Amino acid sequence: MMTLMAQDNLKEQLAKARKEAEERDAQRRAEKLGLDYISLLGLAVQIDALKTISEEEARRLKVAPFLSQNRSLDIAVFSTEDKNVQELFKRLEKQNWRLKIFIASESTLNHIWGFYKYVVTKRPEIVGRIEIEKEFFEKEYSKLTDLKKIKDAVENFDNQKLPIRKLLEIILAGAIANNASDVHFEPEKDAGVLRLRVDGLLHDVVKNLDPKIYETLLERIKLLANLKLNIHEEAQDGRFTISYKDKELELRVSVVPAEYGEVAVLRILDPSAIRPELKELGFRKDDLDIIERQLKEPNGMLLNTGPTGSGKTTTLYAFLSHKYRPEIKIITIEDPIEYHLIGIEQTQIDPEAGYDFANGLQALMRQDPDVILVGEIRDTETASIAIQAALTGHLVFSTVHANSASGAVPRLLDLDVRPASIGPALNLIIAQRLVRRLCSKCKIITEPDNQQLAKINKFLEKLPERVNKKDYQKIEIFASKGCSECSGLGYKGRIAILELMEVGPEFEKAINEEVGEAELQKMALERGMVTMQQDGILKTIAGITTFSEVENITGPINWP
Repeated sequence: MMTLMAQDNLKEQLAKARKEAEERDAQRRAEKLGLDYISLLGLAVQIDALKTISEEEARRLKVAPFLSQNRSLDIAVFSTEDKNVQELFKRLEKQNWRLKIFIASESTLNHIWGFYKYVVTKRPEIVGRIEIEKEFFEKEYSKLTDLKKIKDAVENFDNQKLPIRKLLEIILAGAIANNASDVHFEPEKDAGVLRLRVDGLLHDVVKNLDPKIYETLLERIKLLANLKLNIHEEAQDGRFTISYKDKELELRVSVVPAEYGEVAVLRILDPSAIRPELKELGFRKDDLDIIERQLKEPNGMLLNTGPTGSGKTTTLYAFLSHKYRPEIKIITIEDPIEYHLIGIEQTQIDPEAGYDFANGLQALMRQDPDVILVGEIRDTETASIAIQAALTGHLVFSTVHANSASGAVPRLLDLDVRPASIGPALNLIIAQRLVRRLCSKCKIITEPDNQQLAKINKFLEKLPERVNKKDYQKIEIFASKGCSECSGLGYKGRIAILELMEVGPEFEKAINEEVGEAELQKMALERGMVTMQQDGILKTIAGITTFSEVENITGPINWP
């Protein structure tokens, strides 16, 4: 009798023979059709290419898109003689795709179809869409140039002459005109409150919204965001868009129950507001030199730390844009994709579909990327995979929540990452916060007193050698005043203050010995790190921000 081992060997041989016969058949069909044959086994597949055709259609028509670049799409097919396949080609060509067709066997096509499980389902369609009357919106946008004007417009709104939907448009036009990042609707006992977040700070705009108008506005928001109108005791999330001029702004909506009703927060996402250029992020020349040097590294990890809303994603997007070249493959895994970057494959986690940071990152590793962005390291598995990616020839960008650059290492240790892996994997750790910029139109110069001048001069003397002291020879301190350009706030826009900690052999040894955050900070300072607070002081001396802003973000200034 044939042994089990012999039976297994025979099965393997038969399976191998069938596959070889199948591939020979595919080669004959390719030759007959005058097309190239391709074997798809072991081939790197682009997730973005798969998105051009749905999985259901790909399986039904026996086709598999596997590579897309500069509107060129490579597709493997079982046969081009099917009329439905020919119709697919025509449809793709109408979408301005240049097609390159290959003939493949069904079993290797099946191999490519298996990658569809890593394609994140398209985000739900944004049901609500405000098609703003152009003249009305532009009129309100041009009028509502400061918060007081928004207040007056809301308080003087006549709901007998105009529908409430127009009031919401007025509020949103004012928010966008003043570069607000969030609109807050908050219920009080006898009235509603409207607040706007501008440059990171919340401002009360209207404190006495009529309760009936407040409820009507809330219903309008929930309707646009496709939320349930009859649910008042549960948190709900949704989104809608505003279409005006030649762009669309997405608004992410969060509604939660509160003591006197429901609170609604609308986060405004404006693609034009993100500036993924290194030179526009506020890096000093010496810091920019470090960044550009580190971005030339072929592998390792660049880790960005800071709380939510500190600009980490914008900084990492700038790194991606700086690295982008057609000959390298860049993939991201994010939660969510807030802004789309041209030429870069971006994927979004979908926990309900089982696609989280950890297994998504594992899938992306099979795509043979050169550069990977992991939106956030928040668990042990993601941390371990990201570290291994950095150690095995990939350049990895990611974020963790920590208060300082040196605090990132203990955070990774808390996630049970092996100390022996952390040091060799890390190239650079950045910590950052955002401070408000002084309004360039109305900032006023102030005369520092002798005591303040002495502190500043001593501070400059003790800075690391890499900081060019000549840039700060003329010390000018400015203060905020307020004008129509900045809505009377004295500040307009924000800029990052940062600290950069380069990880070298000395740090590897210390990390391996699991020294504390304070010791790592001391080592970094001895090796010339400029702290966030020091960077903030330099930006104050340069007339960009103020000492009070720096202290609000970093605490009392520790003058030398």
